[in-house]
Formats: sequence, C-alpha cells, structure tokens
Amino acid sequence: MCFSTTPRAAARSRRNGTARSRGRRGVRTAAVADPGPWQRVYALQREGPRSWQLEPPTGSVQPVTENIERFISSPTTVESFKSEFCRQLRYEQGVDLVDARTEDLYQALARTVRSAMVDGWIATQASHRAAKAKTVAYLSAEFLMGPQLENALLSTALTEVARTALAELELDLDELTAYETEPGLGNGGLGRLAACFIDSLAAKSIPAIGYGIRYEYGIFRQTFVDGRQVEQPDRWLVKGSPWELAQPENSVTVNFGGHTEQYTDETGAPRTRWVPAEQVLAVPYNYMVPGFETRNVNTLRLWSAKATDAFDLQIFNSGDYESAVRRQTVAENISKVLYPEDSTPQGKELRLKQQYFFVAASLRDYLDTVLRDDDLSTLPERVVFQLNDTHPVIGVPELMRILLDERGLGWDEAWDITRRTFNYTCHTLLPEALEVWSVDLLGRLLPRHLEIIYRINEDFLGLVRETYPGDELRVRRMSIIQERPERAVRMAFLATVGSTKVNGVAALHSQLLADKVLDDFSALWPEKFTNVTNGVTPRRFMRLSNPGLSGLLDEAIGTGWTNDLAQLAKLEPFADDASFRAEFRAVKQANKERFVRLLAQRDGIELPADALYDVMVKRLHEYKRQMLKLLHVVTLYDRVLKGEVKASDLQPRVVVFGAKAAPGYKMAKEIIHLINRVAAVVNNAPELEGRLRIAFPANYNVTLAERLIPAADLSEQISLAGKEASGTGNMKFALNGALTIGTDDGANVEIRQLVGDENFFLFGMDEPAVQALEDRGYNPTSYYEVDAGLRGAIDLISSGLFSDGDRTAFEFVISDLLYKDRFMVLADYRSYVDTQDRVEVAYRDEDAWTRSAILNVARTGFFTSDRSIQDYLDRIWHAPAKPIA
Repeated sequence: MCFSTTPRAAARSRRNGTARSRGRRGVRTAAVADPGPWQRVYALQREGPRSWQLEPPTGSVQPVTENIERFISSPTTVESFKSEFCRQLRYEQGVDLVDARTEDLYQALARTVRSAMVDGWIATQASHRAAKAKTVAYLSAEFLMGPQLENALLSTALTEVARTALAELELDLDELTAYETEPGLGNGGLGRLAACFIDSLAAKSIPAIGYGIRYEYGIFRQTFVDGRQVEQPDRWLVKGSPWELAQPENSVTVNFGGHTEQYTDETGAPRTRWVPAEQVLAVPYNYMVPGFETRNVNTLRLWSAKATDAFDLQIFNSGDYESAVRRQTVAENISKVLYPEDSTPQGKELRLKQQYFFVAASLRDYLDTVLRDDDLSTLPERVVFQLNDTHPVIGVPELMRILLDERGLGWDEAWDITRRTFNYTCHTLLPEALEVWSVDLLGRLLPRHLEIIYRINEDFLGLVRETYPGDELRVRRMSIIQERPERAVRMAFLATVGSTKVNGVAALHSQLLADKVLDDFSALWPEKFTNVTNGVTPRRFMRLSNPGLSGLLDEAIGTGWTNDLAQLAKLEPFADDASFRAEFRAVKQANKERFVRLLAQRDGIELPADALYDVMVKRLHEYKRQMLKLLHVVTLYDRVLKGEVKASDLQPRVVVFGAKAAPGYKMAKEIIHLINRVAAVVNNAPELEGRLRIAFPANYNVTLAERLIPAADLSEQISLAGKEASGTGNMKFALNGALTIGTDDGANVEIRQLVGDENFFLFGMDEPAVQALEDRGYNPTSYYEVDAGLRGAIDLISSGLFSDGDRTAFEFVISDLLYKDRFMVLADYRSYVDTQDRVEVAYRDEDAWTRSAILNVARTGFFTSDRSIQDYLDRIWHAPAKPIA
C-alpha cells in the first residue's frame, strides 16, 4: 500500500502544483497480521520485477489474477480501495504518491471508482443478452452528463469509503472531485434531460442504452470580452477521460454520398443498392451508467468519427503532407464540435452528417451486436428506438434501407417493423426549431434515404387522400416534402409518420402539439399522441447538489425519497413546524454562502450572501425572455434614480443570469452584451447602496448549476405562454426550495397546480390570451407609450447610461422591442413588474416565505425522471425491468 508521510499542508501544496521537496519518501505496508493480496503484490513490486506468482498462506503456488480481478472489481473496503487507488496511480499514471500531481490523483481515483462498476456492467450486458430483454435505445444528439465522479461514488455507495481511504493518504476527496472537467456534450435542457433519463433507466433496472456523439470539443466554453460573448473551444478531452472505455474493434462503417443503382436479386426480385462515395469509421466509446441502489449498470455509447484510410504514404512521400491526412481531417470534423454553426452550406452539411453518422452507427450496433441473427420480425419486441427530438429522425429511412437493401425484406414488412420500432419525442413548439433538410442536400449526401423518404411520403399521402377525399390543401399541409420556400424534408412529419407514438413533454405542450403544431396528424391518428411530463434525477439535483437539504430530509422523512420522490409529500406537515423552518432557512443560507465562495473563486465575482437570490439560468433565446428580467432590474434602478423609492427601501437582491447564446444568434448575443453593461453600472452605482446586484458568470454548466440551484430563492420561468415545451430548470429549483415566478407555460402549469397558487407567483397572459393578441394585431409601441415605468426603463437604456454615452449602442435591441417584440415582452411587462413587487413584500416575511419554500419541496415529487421513465414504460415502451442479482 502507499502511505503519505508528509504533513497535510505540504501534501496540499504538492497537489496544487506549487513548489515542493523532491526528497525520498517511504512507502510501507500496513501493520496487519495477515496482509491481503494487494499488500503482498506491492511488497513484490518494491523488490523489483518478478513473476506475478505469490505464495499464499497454504503454501501452494497459484496465480494472483483471481485476487487482482476481485479487488479491482469490488473495492468495497477502505484498505482495498486504497490498494486499488495506489495501483492505478503507479501502473496507469506511472507515478508514486510523492510525485503525483492533482491530475494524476484524480485519474487514479476515477479509475478506481470505475473499476467498482465493471462487474455490474458486464453482468448487466450478459444478463440482458441471455434474456433477450427488450431494450430502450435512446437516440439523442446531446447527453449533458455533468461531472461523473460524485455520481459514481453515490451510485456505488463508496463515497465514505473513498473519503476515509483518501484521508488516510492525506488526500481530500472534495479537492479531487472539484478538479474534474465536465464534458460539454449538450447545449442545455435537451442534453440534461437525456442524462436524467439514462440515470433513471439504470436506477429502475430497465435494459437501456444511450446513443450519441463523442464530441471532441462539445459545447463551446463561454468567455466575456468587454461584456460580449466570445466562444472558446471546450477542450474537455485534452487530458483524456477516465470514465470512457474505447472499443475500436467494434467500429462501424458509415457511408455518405455516391449514387444508387438497380439490380435483380437471385430470386428475380428488383432491388436497389447504394454505392457510396465516402466512408467514415464510427468508433464507440462506452460510459457506464450505474443504477442507484441496484447492481445494474447500463451503457452510454458515444461515437467518434475516424477516417477509414487516414494516411496516404505515397502522397506524403511526394511532399504533399496536407493532402496525405486530408481524409482524416474531413472524417474527424463530423464529431469535432457540438452543433457546428449552420448559417453556411458547409455548416448545414456537417450537421446532417453528424446526425446520420451517429444514428447509422447506433442502429448497426444494435442489429449486429445485440439482435445478431435473431428473426427480424421480432425487432419491435426486442428494442424501441426513442427519437429525442428531430436530430435522430434520419434513423427511420436508415432502418428501412437496412431491412430492404441488406436484409431483403419486402416494403410492407419492412415498413411495419420500422413503424413499430420507433417513437418520437417532440421538444418544441417553435416552427423554426422543427428541422427541415433540403432535398438537394439530402439527395447529395444520402441518395438512397431520399428515395425511401419519397416512397414513405407517397404511401402516406395515399392514406390521407383516402381518409379525406378531395382535400388537396390538407394533402399539401401534411406532406413530408415541403415545396416552399425550397423543396425540403420536414423531419418532424417524417418522425410522426414513422413512429408508433408521439409525445410532448408537459401537459400544456402535448396539448398544443396535438392541437396546433401537428394538428392534422393528431386528427388522423389521435391514438398516436400522448404526454410524458419531464422530470429530473433527484440523485444529482438533490442528493449530490444539495447535501444540506438532503440531510434535513433524511432526518425528517427517512432516506427512501432518493429513489421514490413521492415520499417528499411526508414533508408537508413540517412546513408548520417553526424549528424545522429555522433549520430549512439555515440550509438555504449555507447554500448561498457556499455559492458566494465558489463564484469568488471561479469568476472573481464578490456577492453578498444575505440577499434574495433571484435566478434566471437557461439558454439565451428571445422566447425565454431574459430581456423581461433585465427590464425589471433597470426599472428598480430607474425608480431609485428618480427618487420614487429610496435604496434603503429595496429588498437586497442578487440577480443571477446564466446563459449561452448560439454563436450565430445575433440578437441573443446583443442581449448578453446589454446584461453585462447594465451589470457594470448597477453593481457600482452608489445610489443603490449595494442593495441590487447582477451576476452573470460565464460558461454556465452543470457543475455551476449544482451549486447555484440550491442557493436560489426565486426561480425565473418567464417565457411567453405557449412557447416553452416544458423546462426542467423550473423543476430543479422548486425541488430545492425556490419559489417560482412564471407564466402559465410548459411544466410551470403543473408546478403551480401542485404547489398551489399561494406558493407560486403567476403573472402574464396565458396561451389563449397570447393567441388572441396575435389575432388582433400586436403593437408593442402602444405599451411603451402608456406605461411610464416601461418607458423609463427603455429610455434609460437608450440614453447611453449603460454604454458610455453611446445612444446607438443598443439600438438593435430596443428597436426590435418597440417595433417587433415577437415574444411580447412589453405586453407582459406591467404584470411582471407588479408581481415582482409582491415578491419583495412576501420575502420580507421570512417565516411565510420559508413555509412556501418547504411546500414547494414537499409537493413537487412528481417531477422526478423516475416517474417520467415509468410513464414512458407504461404508455410507450412496455419494456420490463431486468434487475440482476
């Protein structure tokens, strides 16, 4: 075993990379009567190279392989954990404890924990194969997993074992977990939801595999330069990931381009073959997904693109070095970056390539490695491919191509199998978010798939004409192929036609999806449409992120809530217990102080902990209306400047923004710039006496969310009604004791219904009112003209106060608000500001506020991803659990 003999302070200095002594430090075995195999192995290692043969107490000679495997796969004691950690440090990182840097220590720790999951992972796969279990294959372009170490420790019940083992080595578990680099494999809610779902699938022992892309750079790392967003590469893989297991031997060839040709098979039947022009290798990297309180360990398989022929030696020797590796560069671009900017034809082509790349590899992987030689007619009973939004929808024609061209099935049989194998989750109500791909691009990149799509559409439109004779307008509306402004494939329509079930992600969203977005399809197939309201995993977003609250819940209602969030209902009587309310407030205050320390260290942002924490964190998009929140802040400042209120009358408030704007989204980036410029003035305004602060930390991610969400008092969920599909941030905040100010939109509707109107700050128009205003004709300028508060806030921005006197600096934003305002910020402004005034009054009654916060926690157990998954199982998937012993 390895033991530290340096003082703790010196060890900490060494781990932080500061100057340290390089003197020799002893490594000794533990003083035990009968040292275990790891101690004996290390004794041999210190004596120099020799055979891995040991003399056990019986005197016989036998290999130690069994013991090594046992200890690697089951480090369940402090001693065996230390032994495996030291082995990883020496033989995987190639260093002794005395010379190990923080990176070495983290890698060794991560691999030690990973080894604890391997037995369960292998057993899970073997068990599912043997049982021919129905598998949920979750196809998603994003998996925003967050840090893995703490979650793996929690799921394997090794947190305290690891903490004690490391402490005996004079190492700190918290320091090493804080060192972890978060993989940026998602943009926002879609990826976080996918991560929650695969966590819950494992926790419920459902045979499942997540399929996605191993983006080399992931979502960009956001920085601010003069208040403007600047995108930097997210180099999350620069030091490698200890959590992934590469399997290059299971690589899949993915084709692009070329042409199709007709031929006659040996039976005389006409067939089509695809003759591709380009081939790329999809290399799988596996991540283990452990189930909480179960031995089941599922798989997340991410694909990395490599060239089939990466290097041409003849070209290289001719001196054309760039051409020699061109194929490699072109191929690897496919998995280089999450959501490449697609305002150019090249960007659009790369996005489509990404989507087909991971879907084609995933379908091939399942058919060849899981289904193997089984009867293809049983495919719908063996697997369900869940399409997480439109990104993987190209999988529908891809499965048809495989069944038709490679497996020799007839069209009707292939279509029946395909339609019963896929299901589609729609995550949007915005028309521009429903992907379309031009026929020209699809035909050039995937010629066989376009032919199949045409045939699918032809058959489908025949059904429409049969059902609605003479209604050619309906036929044109429902066609998978749109004709204007260019001929293109409507991927949401293709998904709907090619799936058994279509679901929205909140009650209101599913209703609007069926009534407005896909109304013709729901009229044709009402039984196809259903709802599954989103949820979040309580393991990460309560147990891990909020240990103070978790401990309080454990004492009050027991520990069972972690796997059965409905048990939070037991908390409700404690809302009327004064001593419990005091403990709850103490936890919230401690969470604020923890967040304040983190932000000071991470971003150099100094904040008061004794304030109302008003938080709006989500992707920067106009429909989410960060601009409305900013207008409220400016209004508060304007009131003080005009003497309408004294600064001392303001409730101390810290407004926290967290958001990234898509690189090509000009308006979103201008709003970020405006927020930062307002912050620079407000945070230094002597008139405000420090009672109003704005914090906009760059590069908001899961790691920061885990510290910010538990600190929040007020959750901003202020999208225009009818535009947000669901949201999951709203659920995380409520479950961690924040009150919501929000519109009746997305899952806000269900949150309000569950927590009660008295514990929710509702404002603004509902969806029918929004629709009615649109129908009448919305004139945003009229709201500016009649509302002095709104006019004051907009005029203050236009005055140049926040732009060093430049009155034109934010003309782009202000002009859009006054003359377009697509998401009706000005229409909802007065209701929002008045409701915020009620928030200030309510917050001053700390007992009443705390009571409402406790009731939010107690009444939102519905919003667990475990319940969401059960809804999918009951309504869509019908895949039984297969727990392993």
